[in-house]
Amino acid sequence: MKRILPLFLVMIFMINFPSFTFAQDTSGDKGSLQSGTIDSQFEYIYSVSNNFQEYKVVKRTNLDQLKSNILDSMRTMRTEVGDLKLLIVNEKDSINNLNSILETAEAEKLAAIAEKDNFTFLGMGIHKAVYSSMMWILVAVLAGALAIFSFQYFTSFKKIKKAQKDLADVQEEFDNHRKNMLDRERKLKRELVDAQLGR
Repeated sequence: MKRILPLFLVMIFMINFPSFTFAQDTSGDKGSLQSGTIDSQFEYIYSVSNNFQEYKVVKRTNLDQLKSNILDSMRTMRTEVGDLKLLIVNEKDSINNLNSILETAEAEKLAAIAEKDNFTFLGMGIHKAVYSSMMWILVAVLAGALAIFSFQYFTSFKKIKKAQKDLADVQEEFDNHRKNMLDRERKLKRELVDAQLGR
């Protein structure tokens, strides 16, 4: 019995030694379950767990702590996902608002360009290019009419000058003829007087 007692004490010590070591490790490395990534926390639990045949024996407090950490991480991630979804919805709304503002600005720009390029003439809306074309056609027609009237005027002016010259020539010829007739008439009257006196 004296031999069994020390053997029994050694066995109890050996059985309790891993848990004693583990308790010291958990108190020393408590920060591993308190901080770090989920992967590092799993590695920590794996490293501090005892082996039993092909299984790992894990302390319930470590599992509870890991579960709590995972649930906290999941809550945080869900909150972040919710925030991101809300942010995405807000961004989509902002994009839609900006698109509608852009469409309105584009429509206003097109209206301003159309208003700038069009104006009212005699109660009708006319595009500036059409108005410009009409004005140039009108200028061309007026220039053509001016050229025709100028040509007719100069042609008529030449005819009038010729007619005036012909009239002056006829007038001069008439004056010469009249003068000759007067001279002849005087001459005939003198002859008549001479003839009457000479009787």
